[in-house]
Amino acid sequence: MTQSTECFLCIASYEKGQPYLRQLAALGVRPILLTVEKLAHADWPREILEDLVIMPGGMTQEQIRNTVAWMARSRQFDRITPLDEFDLEVAAHLREHMRIPGMGTSATALYRDKLAMRIAARDAGFLVPRFVRVLNYDDLRDYMAAVPAPWLLKPRAEASALGIRRIHEPEQLWRALDELGDRQSSFLMEEFVPGDIFHVDSILSHGRVVFSAAHRYGRPPLQLMQQGGVFTTCTVDRDSAEWRELTGMNARLAPALGMRSGVTHAEYIRSHADGKFYFLEIAARVGGAFISDLVEQATGINLWREWARLDVAEMRGEPYVLPPVREEYAGSALCLAREADPDLSGFTDPEIAIRVRKDHHAGLLVRSESPTRVQELVERYSVRFAEQFLATMPPPERPTD
Repeated sequence: MTQSTECFLCIASYEKGQPYLRQLAALGVRPILLTVEKLAHADWPREILEDLVIMPGGMTQEQIRNTVAWMARSRQFDRITPLDEFDLEVAAHLREHMRIPGMGTSATALYRDKLAMRIAARDAGFLVPRFVRVLNYDDLRDYMAAVPAPWLLKPRAEASALGIRRIHEPEQLWRALDELGDRQSSFLMEEFVPGDIFHVDSILSHGRVVFSAAHRYGRPPLQLMQQGGVFTTCTVDRDSAEWRELTGMNARLAPALGMRSGVTHAEYIRSHADGKFYFLEIAARVGGAFISDLVEQATGINLWREWARLDVAEMRGEPYVLPPVREEYAGSALCLAREADPDLSGFTDPEIAIRVRKDHHAGLLVRSESPTRVQELVERYSVRFAEQFLATMPPPERPTD
């Protein structure tokens, strides 16, 4: 049997994506993993990797490019896959430099740069909270005169709620901009819209959303990041208007921003003021915080494995066929725990599908045919987690998962 010469370079700044790597190997593709020193001894599937290449942390884009160019002297890379949000731009730069198929820097910006994605979504006809570039001071003054406070000062290229500041009056903004100095143009300002936040996780093939699942967060991620608490999310009732509107909007949005094939994690807010859904952000990656496990429990679809199947099918010019989708419901409750290995033995409901094993974390994922039962369990666990396990710490400057 002829050995496969197909090879994917996968880049990981955080420990994630093992199912993607394993699926590549199962499909006969040789995965090479490029990661950083702190993850040299992480739980990577070494038995299926063609190579594991370690680089120092904090390398510049040029240094990473030179490293990959050196690797390419003896290898042919068919695709380059970033396994984490913070690797998207590096992967896009490498694709363009090496002329390897996939999203380049301009296309990637619409799934990484919060300003770029808001402008594109607004121009495509989607509702977005009113925003302004942090660039021209007259524009900022006009914006603050027209849009009532509070406002959110957001980094354009961070994940989730990291680095967001709430601004209550103009002088607070000017002080924050003085502190940011030359970094201030890497931010945007947006009106604070109270509401319920949802996430839709999708698979796109040939410019069309072929799978999506909608879930609702219990508490807004920004509130959890800044105040602490128990993270919860539950599948939206598939028979509801919420499900139809969210999945319908998402089916239009992801292709409108230019993605042809891949996975996305998008967030939307339903405003308390007018009941309408507004676009918040979208990323070309699998969601964190065990969201891939949540989606798999509700639907039977593992986003990491399907991403690998999709990439390989596209490379080989073959059609991608989505596996059968299960229509059940799932929910999760997760929190930072005071103990290294919290005792979850007191949770015995038969709907419990996954007990999270992660240092200083308590977590349970449940699965049921009833959305009401899932919601009931998650709400109950949220209260018990807060009483029994919850620890708090200052928000991180960068993600830790």
